[in-house]
Amino acid sequence: MTDDDQSQPLGTNHPPVKCSESPHRPLKIAKLSDEDDEPEAVENRTMGQNPRTFQRYLVAIEYIGTRFSGAQQQTPNCRTVVGVLQNAFHKFVGQPVPIFCSSRTDAGVHALSNVCHVDVERISKRKPGEVLPPHEPSVVKKAVNHFLQKHEGDITIIDVRCVAPDFHARYKAQERTYFYRIISGPEHISTFEKDRAWHVPEDLDLSTMQKACKVLVGLHDFSSFRASGCQAKSPIRNLDELNVIEVFPSPYFPSAKEREIQNSMCSESEGQSCNFDKNKVDRSTFEASPGFGMRKRHRCFVVTARARSFLYHQVRFLVGAIKSVGTGDLTVSDVERILEAKTVTANGPMAPACGLYLAHVKYDLP
Repeated sequence: MTDDDQSQPLGTNHPPVKCSESPHRPLKIAKLSDEDDEPEAVENRTMGQNPRTFQRYLVAIEYIGTRFSGAQQQTPNCRTVVGVLQNAFHKFVGQPVPIFCSSRTDAGVHALSNVCHVDVERISKRKPGEVLPPHEPSVVKKAVNHFLQKHEGDITIIDVRCVAPDFHARYKAQERTYFYRIISGPEHISTFEKDRAWHVPEDLDLSTMQKACKVLVGLHDFSSFRASGCQAKSPIRNLDELNVIEVFPSPYFPSAKEREIQNSMCSESEGQSCNFDKNKVDRSTFEASPGFGMRKRHRCFVVTARARSFLYHQVRFLVGAIKSVGTGDLTVSDVERILEAKTVTANGPMAPACGLYLAHVKYDLP
C-alpha cells in the first residue's frame, strides 16, 4: 500500500483539513502513513520466522482511532494500537510479544479490520520452563479482549487464526480496502458522528463525484495523489475500485414516515417478511422538517478505495479531490488535469484522517 515504513515529513505541500477538536487527542501526532507498504518490498525482506515452540497467530482487530497516535509503536508517551495490543498480550501470556500490523494507520484513522501477526509461546505457570501446546484461537481472542476491555475499550479483537511460522501479516496481504465517510449538510455534526466522519457543510453532487471516480480507477501515475515525502520507488498504482455511494447516516433510527411506510408494507404483505430497506435513500427524509427536538438528518456518503497497494496518503488525496468535485470547486476535467500533471502541487488539500476506515485486508488463507 503506501511506504508506511518511513516517517511522515514535518511539512507537506497541502496540510490535511482538520476535523473538529476533541478533548481526548493523542499526546503526540503520529508521523506515519494511513495506508500501506509496497508489495515489491516482500521480495527483499525477511519473513521473520519464529522458533518451533512459538505459535504464530493472525489477529484481526477493530478500533476507533481518535485516541491513538497511530497504529505503529512509537515513543513511550504515545498511545498506539500496537502498544495497547502488546500490553494486553503481555498480561495474557506473562511475557513481552512482538506484534506486526498489516497496515500502519495514522492518528485518527479507524479500522473495521486491521490485521496483525503475533508469536506466542505457552509456558506452564506451575512448571516454569515447560512448553505447553498452543492455545486455541478462541481462547486467545477471549482472553486478550478481556484485558483490552478493562481500559479504554476502543480496540477489540474480532478474529484469530493459527498460521504458519513464516506468515507475515503485512507482506502476505494481497489487497486492502478503505472506506471514507463524508457527512454533508449545514447543520452542526451530530455528537455521535464526532471524529467519525468528515463534515462538509456544502451539499454534494453524487453524480459528478461518481464521474470523477471513473477517471481515477485503473493503472495510473498517481504522483499528484501522494504526499511530498512519499519514498515509494514508483508512483504507478493500479486502483481496482474507487466509487462513492450515498447511505443513511449512522446510527440509523427510522423516522415516523419510515415507520409508517414499514407498517403499511407489513399490512399488505399478509404475514410475509416486510423488512424496510434503509439502504434506499429517500431524499425527502432529509429535506422535511422533523419537528421540535428532532435533529434534521445529514446526507452521508461513503467512498470506497480498493487496491493491492497505495501511495503515501493517496486515499485521502483522492477523497479530497472527489469532495471538491461534489461541491463544484473542481470539475471532472480538473481531476483529469490534476492526474496528468503528475505533481502534488497541482492538487488541493487531502481529506482529514477522521473519516478514513481500513475496512478489510485480503489474504490467501486455507
